[in-house]
Amino acid sequence: MGQSLITLHGKAFQPYLSASDIAADIDRVAVRLNADYAGRRPLFVVVLTGGFMFGTDLLKRFTGECEIVFIRVASYEGTGTTGQVQEIMGLREDVQGRDIILVEDIVDTGTTLSHLLPTLQANNPASIEIAAMFFKPASLRYPLTLTYIAREIPNDFVVGYGLDYDGLGRNLPDVYVAV
Repeated sequence: MGQSLITLHGKAFQPYLSASDIAADIDRVAVRLNADYAGRRPLFVVVLTGGFMFGTDLLKRFTGECEIVFIRVASYEGTGTTGQVQEIMGLREDVQGRDIILVEDIVDTGTTLSHLLPTLQANNPASIEIAAMFFKPASLRYPLTLTYIAREIPNDFVVGYGLDYDGLGRNLPDVYVAV
């Protein structure tokens, strides 16, 4: 991994996962997606901003035909969720009859997905599955089914690989945990 300790907005973070660990996790998810969607053309809906790195790396490993769209929502402030989802940029594609793979950077409370899923389901897709880079099962507050999880992590605040701390750290190839 890169550095041993980083500081963002005066908050210290220590190394947690290396870029190579993350890549191996994504490889495992991609193998399953490729098998499950062989011969189909899913629509990957990547949740911005955090999901951009995972979405990019996952889609580079997807070998079938697919389409990609992006939506942007926000529910975080500092190191905690606000508990409310503000939809910033919505989905404009017709999803009726489509296989949807919702791509998230991290699922902790489930607030974002609990807001997005009913909206997507109201448009009658053939299926909706969730692919998340990280999942914090101890934080989950809503009943969700996560089909593709790259890695379960404890209920710690992490930054890097698309995850930020008040806008900083998304560009880090490794993941760091708050100390």
